[in-house]
Amino acid sequence: MSVNQICGELSNQIYVNLGKIFLGRMIAGHSSSYHEELGDRKLSLFANLQGKVLEINPQNGSNLPYYPSNIDLIAIEPSLQMHSSLRKQAKKLGLNIDIRFGNAEWLDVEDNSVDTVVATFVLCSVPNINYTLQAILRVLKPGGRLLFIERIAAPKGSFFRKIQNTISPIWKTLATNSYRDREIDFALENAGFTSVSYEQFQLGLFMLSQHIIGVATK
Repeated sequence: MSVNQICGELSNQIYVNLGKIFLGRMIAGHSSSYHEELGDRKLSLFANLQGKVLEINPQNGSNLPYYPSNIDLIAIEPSLQMHSSLRKQAKKLGLNIDIRFGNAEWLDVEDNSVDTVVATFVLCSVPNINYTLQAILRVLKPGGRLLFIERIAAPKGSFFRKIQNTISPIWKTLATNSYRDREIDFALENAGFTSVSYEQFQLGLFMLSQHIIGVATK
């Protein structure tokens, strides 16, 4: 490898590392207020949860405080490091939780066995959204619901969409499995649910601000 190639690789690595630092600080700067504003929306979305509920990729358990205590909760979490803290938080909140290893495309759950699936900021981060939606449909009972909150692509042709298209390759390098230009609303409407209802809202950083919240029924 030539000196120029080595210098080029080092420069790229420095660029990526600096980008990750910037990204982390940028997100941390609005994280607290962002989740506070989401709180009211979550209260409304999760108000009527009952029966067997599956949450995909709960991570640090930010949704758990909004769940009623009388549900049977299954959590599919790909990070084993998160399992212990999730279990402790669920116990503190009085939730009955069954934590299983897996991911959004491979759900360790029986067919037609779940009343509700919860996916918040899952469909905007999975490698294959269509596989994930089919996995969700498989585990839902007939008439079961998917509750979702997601970041979506800005409207085609808009100024923000052009920005998203431009920064998307960079963003995927800085934040692994992060698809800011994904048309999740279109994917939901064409996945095979009997009905899909959602509303759009804007929250947070300008290039991440386009969101949807809603319900898809099997």
